[in-house]
Amino acid sequence: MKIRNISIVIVLLDQLSKYLVVHFCHKGQSVVVLKNFLSLTYIDNPGAAFGFMANTQAWIRIPFFVLITIGAGLIVYSYQRLIPLEKVWQRFSLGLIWGGAMGNFVDRVVYRQVVDFIDVEKIAFWHYHFPFIFNVADSCITVGLTLLISIYLFDKNAQAEGMA
Repeated sequence: MKIRNISIVIVLLDQLSKYLVVHFCHKGQSVVVLKNFLSLTYIDNPGAAFGFMANTQAWIRIPFFVLITIGAGLIVYSYQRLIPLEKVWQRFSLGLIWGGAMGNFVDRVVYRQVVDFIDVEKIAFWHYHFPFIFNVADSCITVGLTLLISIYLFDKNAQAEGMA
């Protein structure tokens, strides 16, 4: 499984979803998708996940995120070289992570901030409003990391082989 192909699909899906939100919604507009569960709420996020560094000046914030993206790319590239092709789920996880990172990186270059729009009102059966609005790229990073950590924690073969 080619990590690059997964990443390209993720970037395309992420950018398409953001394009649709930017061109068909107004900033701050919220559209109910599933009542009491999911809305599309268009916001611009100059920071990272959960608003990290949102209030930091652009001349600090943008180079920081460029360096973080380059560093993440080097880590993913180095790590994927150690994973055999038959380790499909590990490779898939890295594709999700890298695709999500690149999707948000494209936003930083094009818009100087990240377009967020997924607004989860309730999680499962709890009456808990998730306090952050996120996007497809953020979701892919989260799912990829969760999957990779789960494989490491629960797959005895991955533990014995050091996930290689």
